[in-house]
Amino acid sequence: QVQLVESGGGLVQAGGSLRLSCAASGRSFVDYSMGWFRQAPGKEREFVAAITWSGDRIYYADSVKGRFTISRDNTENTVYLQMNSLKPEDTAVYYCAAHPSIWTIKHLVGAINYWGKGTLVTVSS
Repeated sequence: QVQLVESGGGLVQAGGSLRLSCAASGRSFVDYSMGWFRQAPGKEREFVAAITWSGDRIYYADSVKGRFTISRDNTENTVYLQMNSLKPEDTAVYYCAAHPSIWTIKHLVGAINYWGKGTLVTVSS
């Protein structure tokens, strides 16, 4: 079992920045690739970013490339999402996810079995 707890969400003006954190506990953190997803009201959950345990592979959704940065600290069992140049369309609940396969995180959201409860990001115009 892996427990994931997100933090760092809040209200920010367009153009601003936020850093989300996801603290993991339970099974060995380094066994898992980690990802961030988001879900806006009335929309499906969508992939945002993912990182392997070593950080040697990182993927981003096209909509956030160049603005968001995913990173992880394996000594702290934490994954981060630095979000810059935020836009109103980034408003969503952001979820942290864990799976041994980064390919699964990126392509098979239904196969991910470890999720956090989410943190709300609201970007005002």
